[in-house]
Parts: sequence; structure tokens; C-alpha cells
Amino acid sequence: MVLSVPLRRLGPVSEPSDPSDQFDDIVDAETTRDPDLAVIEAGSRTLRTQGGRPQGDPVPSRPEDPELDKALREVETELSTRWGETKLEPSVTRIAALMDVLGEPQRAYPSIHITGTNGKTSTARMIEALLGAFELRTGRYTSPHVQTITERISLDGAPISAERFIETYQDIKPYVELVDAREEYRLSFFEVLTGMAYAAFADAPVDVAVVEVGMGGAWDATNVIDGSVAVVTPIDLDHTDRLGGTPAEIAGEKSGIIKQGATVILAQQPVDAAQVLLKKAVEADATVAREGMEFGIVAREVAVGGQLLTLRGLGGEYDNIFLPLHGAYQARNAAVALAAVEAFFGIGAEHARTLDLDTVRQAFAQVASPGRLEIVRSSPTVILDAAHNPHGARATAEGVSEAFGFSRLVGVVSTSGDKDAKGLLEAFEPIFAEVVVTANSNPRATDVDELAALAVEVFGEDRVVVEPRLPDALEAAITLAEEEAEYGGAGVLVTGSIFTVGDARLLLRRG
Repeated sequence: MVLSVPLRRLGPVSEPSDPSDQFDDIVDAETTRDPDLAVIEAGSRTLRTQGGRPQGDPVPSRPEDPELDKALREVETELSTRWGETKLEPSVTRIAALMDVLGEPQRAYPSIHITGTNGKTSTARMIEALLGAFELRTGRYTSPHVQTITERISLDGAPISAERFIETYQDIKPYVELVDAREEYRLSFFEVLTGMAYAAFADAPVDVAVVEVGMGGAWDATNVIDGSVAVVTPIDLDHTDRLGGTPAEIAGEKSGIIKQGATVILAQQPVDAAQVLLKKAVEADATVAREGMEFGIVAREVAVGGQLLTLRGLGGEYDNIFLPLHGAYQARNAAVALAAVEAFFGIGAEHARTLDLDTVRQAFAQVASPGRLEIVRSSPTVILDAAHNPHGARATAEGVSEAFGFSRLVGVVSTSGDKDAKGLLEAFEPIFAEVVVTANSNPRATDVDELAALAVEVFGEDRVVVEPRLPDALEAAITLAEEEAEYGGAGVLVTGSIFTVGDARLLLRRG
């Protein structure tokens, strides 16, 4: 594929503002909101749990302007009347109808489509960074969000502003209502957001869209695009009630993003999942590149603030790449992202060459992935990670052990009720000295007593602390990490859910 769209880049985007509301006040005010709309915005409960946000924070805050914030909340309230992301009717009929009345905006630009169980968002951010470094205007659609709903739709590497989010919703609202009136079921929350993203990308306009599925693939609302490149990150068991109980069954659903004649970039997969994906690729006459075969990691070493990589792409080797993210799984995500961008530019098929090495290095050096082994505080070090299933938890545990020399690590865990909480706890048991069990702001969070019972089974009663409120849980974990002088290298890992990470991220920031 030869790209024929014009190349351009926007100017810098202003840095988002900080929230100033208090945690308890906002929780009280937000109890009626759909949990899929936004992680509760919160301030710090105590000075002890405050921490500065990283410079250039890629996660936006609530608007400081009260009127603008009110307008954004009104949009969120309207969206909350629709089916949330956990209630699905497996069909693309409604989103296809919306695209039709909008004039097929998703066909105004080429797309890279990403599915898989874990690593989708980090891979999407890396692909976006690479494309942007080569002066392509990008649109990125990912889910769920860490703190604010506007994170889900990004232009040129930055979440769209609250103003633009509201304008986009108002622009498509009449068409959404038209489709609602025609169909058996109204468009869902995720379907409307998907329509907003595709419309915003066409309006920008973008040179390429980087789109992460919400769930599955075949019937996911995002699957009305014709992705010239289909990316499949590692598949494991998750959402088994909807996608299937084996990696092969899940792969069958996720393979639905593979379009006729596309290039498929496959991360390393379980054998049965790989067989399903390769069969689908053959049926679609797609070109396949496999991690460990056509591309992969040549060398990797831990470095200060991240890792130093040599990657083998579709066109050749790329050495001395600094990735400011921790964990072997992020290195694998980087290899997948690089291959996807090479495939987008036709490298490995039409062109026998590599991408410009300095540009690739520059792009990877600027990658951020909020809520993925993200350090938000020091003394003691507090790390956030959105691992929410056993596969992700094992990768996180490996990454923490490799990158941080903690003499003692305390976990703060809250999971969602539909996840394998015991499997997640078992994955973390070898690295946690103690675990503080808590609840996040999501009404679907696992009951604290239920989670505590599972934790006792895995850790034993002496290693489990129960604090129903997250602010108290953070306080307890920090106290445990600091309680003895010999543990000068102690740390805290907050994990179990994107909602847990979002809540903690706001609590640990300075208001």
C-alpha cells in the first residue's frame, strides 16, 4: 500500500488543567452516573497520599470552566441513558446504520485496527507515536479511559478538548436519534462514542486512524472500518461469557477484524488461537507477519526509566531504541507496533527497506502509557497498573520484578465483579508481601468481603488487610511500606482494574 494522502501536523496542544474537587464530595454527586462514562474525578484525601502528576500528563482533567464542565456532564448524562459497555447485543447493524446516515465517515481515511486480550491500548499509543513522527495526522480511538471520557478520542496524540467532544456529540445527535427510531434497540453508549470518533476523524481530517476494539472483533462496534492493517495482540481468557471459554473460541471472534487483502500483524499467541487466526487470514487472502518469525525482539536490556531495545522489523533491524516503559510485554508491544507501521507503509511487501531509524527512535522515546506500570509517587514508590485478568497480572508481576528492586512490595487491589479475581491475586502472590483489599468507585467493583475471602485463600490471613474505601487503602499500603526502616526500598502497586487505577491516579495527584 502506498499512502497518497497529504502530510501535515498540528501545532502543540495546551496542557490540561488539574481537578480541584474533593473525593468524597464528588463521589456523593456522581453516584447516579453510569460507571462506563467516567472514572470518578477526585481530589486528595490527605497530604500523605498526594503526589505530583508527571510532566506532560497525557490524561486530561475535568474542565476548569464551570459552564464547560456542566455542558460535558450533560453529554455524559445523556449517554448514561444508553446501554453501557457491559450490556451487548452482538451486531454491527446499528453502527452500520449510523455510519450510513452520517455519510460513511469511517471510509474517509485508512485505518489500523487492533484487537487482542491485553496490550491493545499501549500498542495503539505506540503506533500513533510512530505515525505522528512520520508527520501523519493521526486519530486514535481507545477504551476504556483512565480518568476522563475525552481520553477515548485523540487527534495528533492528544485527547480532544471538552469543547470539541461536546460539539461532535451535538453534531451527530440528530442522526443518532434517527437511527434509534428505526432500530429495534437504541444505539449503545459505545456505539455512539464510536460514531463520534469516526466523525471527528473525518472532520479533522486525519491521515490515518488507529482504532482499538471495545470487545471481541467480529461484532464490535468499531468493525465497520476496513483496516488495511489488522493487529492482534496476545489472546488469553477474558470476557469468556461473551467471547468463548478457550483461546481458540476467543480468537474466532477477534479474527473478525481481518479484512480481505489486509496485512495481519500477529503477536505471539497460544497455539490453538494462532491456528484460528491463520485460517481466517488464508480465507481473507491476507498477508501475515508473526512475532518471532517475521519480526520480533533481537535484544532487550533494562535501562534507567525504561528499557533499551533492538527490534527486528519487516524491513530490517532497528537498534538502540529507548522505550520509557517497563516490562518485557511492553517491548513485545513495541515490536508489534513497529511491524504494524511498517506494514502500513508497505515495507516487507512493496518496499524492501526500513523506516528512518532516527525517527523511529524519537517516536518510541516519547511514548507514554498512563496506568501501565506508571510511577505516580516516590518515597515510597507508588506504581499504578491496570492489569485486570490473570494474563495481564502475570505480565505486570514480571515487569515489576525486573524493573524495580523492591525489598518489600504492598499491593492495593480492587477488581471488577466479572473478572477472575482469584487468578489475578494468585499471579501477584509471589511479589506481594501484603495485599490491601479495597473497592473502587465503579458499582461493578467486586464486593470487598468477597474479594477479601479470595485474598485470604491465596495469601493467608496474616498478609491481608481490608479497607473498603480506596483512600484508606492507599494510606494503609503506604504505612505498611514505610513502617520499618529496613524496608527503605519498599513500594506500593495499585492494580486490579482501570477504575482502580483511575481513582488512585487522581487521589495521588496534587489538587
